[in-house]
Amino acid sequence: MPNDLTATRPIAVGLALPQLGPHATSKAIRAFVTNAEDLGFDSVWVQERLLLPVTLESAYGGVSSSRPPDRYRDVLSPTELMAAAAAWTSRVRIGASVLVAGYHRPVELAKRLATIDVLSEGRLDVGLGVGWSDEEHVVSEVDPRTRGERCDDFIEALLECWTADTVTHNGPFFTIPPSEIGPKPVQRPHPPLLFGMFSEAGYRRTVRYADGWTSSGLSVRRTRATVDKLNAQRSADQAPLSVHHRIYLRSPVPEVAELTTIDEVVAEVIACREAGF
Repeated sequence: MPNDLTATRPIAVGLALPQLGPHATSKAIRAFVTNAEDLGFDSVWVQERLLLPVTLESAYGGVSSSRPPDRYRDVLSPTELMAAAAAWTSRVRIGASVLVAGYHRPVELAKRLATIDVLSEGRLDVGLGVGWSDEEHVVSEVDPRTRGERCDDFIEALLECWTADTVTHNGPFFTIPPSEIGPKPVQRPHPPLLFGMFSEAGYRRTVRYADGWTSSGLSVRRTRATVDKLNAQRSADQAPLSVHHRIYLRSPVPEVAELTTIDEVVAEVIACREAGF
């Protein structure tokens, strides 16, 4: 099996940061992220979870038979973790895969993320999703039945905060009076937006607003086919979507296959490279 991953085409490989459970200490995370940078990895990533319900009524990841892993009892907050990773590094990109729009307000999140982009000198990637947990939406005072419509309004307001000198927004869920809101992100017009959305409405949202798409639990072939379909719907002035393909060494749900050997991981990375991810 070939082991030179840059032999025919370069590929960016990132790692999920230690974030779940009691082993995710300051010392461990700092060592992990600085080692990742020293070893030449391209990026480090966080996720977002608010709580682990004692009695679960939502379908975890859309799979009714699945329950979130017990390690979700203890999850570090994503924006604060990204800020720490930015402070401890100088080259790797810092990404969220993904933040759930329903757990935030657009002005608050726009400022947090712009601050991270400033502190990292333009190394931020922002993943957004609509989430699956009714319980987490309820504690965020958001009706989960409106999360899709709310997400559309959220994205419009978020982009307005990042790109307009004078921000004004009047939408069905959010209102921002004429305001000057800073800091603005270092990356212009804004940090790359990567959507992890899998419904038809999510695909339409991705086509309209996103810079990239992050797949989860899909094969390389299915991911490539989905992104080709989305790119075919984009306008001529939009760049093709970048593709961020997740490889699981420890599957979050039984339906997603785990990679158990080094050779399997290398083969999957090579397949991603050949697919142009």
